[in-house]
Amino acid sequence: MAGGASEEDKHSKTEAPTQRRLDKAREQGDVPASREAGTMMTVLGLLGLTVFLMPQVMPMLAGVLSRVLSAAGTARVGEGQAGLRDLGLVVSELSHGVILVLAPVMGLMVLAAMVGVLIQGQTVVAVERLRPKLSKISPAAGLKKMISPDALVEFGKSVAKVLVVGALAVWLAWQATTGVWQTEAVLPEALSPFVGRVVARLLTWVSVFMVAVALADILFKRFRWYAKQRMSVKEVRDEMKEQEGDPLIKGKRMEIRRARARQRMAAAVPGATVVLTNPTHYAVALRYEAGADAAPVCVAKGVDLMAARIRALAKENEVPVVENRPLARALYDVAEIDRAIPVEHWQAVAEIIGFVLDLRRNVKRKAPAGSSLRDEV
Repeated sequence: MAGGASEEDKHSKTEAPTQRRLDKAREQGDVPASREAGTMMTVLGLLGLTVFLMPQVMPMLAGVLSRVLSAAGTARVGEGQAGLRDLGLVVSELSHGVILVLAPVMGLMVLAAMVGVLIQGQTVVAVERLRPKLSKISPAAGLKKMISPDALVEFGKSVAKVLVVGALAVWLAWQATTGVWQTEAVLPEALSPFVGRVVARLLTWVSVFMVAVALADILFKRFRWYAKQRMSVKEVRDEMKEQEGDPLIKGKRMEIRRARARQRMAAAVPGATVVLTNPTHYAVALRYEAGADAAPVCVAKGVDLMAARIRALAKENEVPVVENRPLARALYDVAEIDRAIPVEHWQAVAEIIGFVLDLRRNVKRKAPAGSSLRDEV
């Protein structure tokens, strides 16, 4: 039953992971990490050590050992303070020389290890990984991990690496041995450079192989990690609820905001001086009271159904409705509720308000250009 449920859960994860899911996984230390990248950089470091550093380091190391041996031959052992002083000089010479020689070697290997981590692109330090968990020492969990598909892939890679590297080593060793046997009068001092060249060839071939393995493993690990982060439809919905809130509650809030907007509009439109329309899609209610307002103020605006409601309220409260398509559309875009309209529209709106005020004083005159009165009052 458990296996069936696990398989069903696996097949239900059909949705791509959200950015929040990926970020949460990284925060917990769950990132695609490839061991082969570190192995590749180790081999490349050994290759660099063999080809570039060893020819420089070996003469230095030989010089250090030569000086140590020369000093050791003249050291006075067992002669009290003089013997201790000579012994200290020998040890100091040896330690300083070894540190000087090995420092570049250690620096190269540390640099290789750091590059091996950085080339994978995602480096995190997660406290979650350091917390003790019983599942980490559970025999059942350990056995399940040993026979998992990832473990089988790792085993296959290990076997392949051993076979390929072993075959390369045997082939190069056979060629080197055959070459030495077929060479007459081989001098002992020539063996060391010869062995160095053979080792460099072996590391070169192994490096090429390990680069291919590391690149393939990095891509595979990222693919597996991304597939593991996939989500079911329910998980996506739950995350949306968590981020944006329950849709029912969100809908209730929207309804409350719309109700408040309708109430504010119902209170504002009756006090408007004029309503500009487009003629059906847009409506903007403006108020201007001489001596109280420095400029016309937008008290309500709406589109489609809201615009129809503004026109209906204007008709009920005998507020003039003037059709001016470009002006109504422009004011809807830039005017803010309970704020004066932008100065660039003052002239056009002033002409319409003057026309409306003349109508209230029973002064009959022609409407401004581009405008027409929709409802006589």
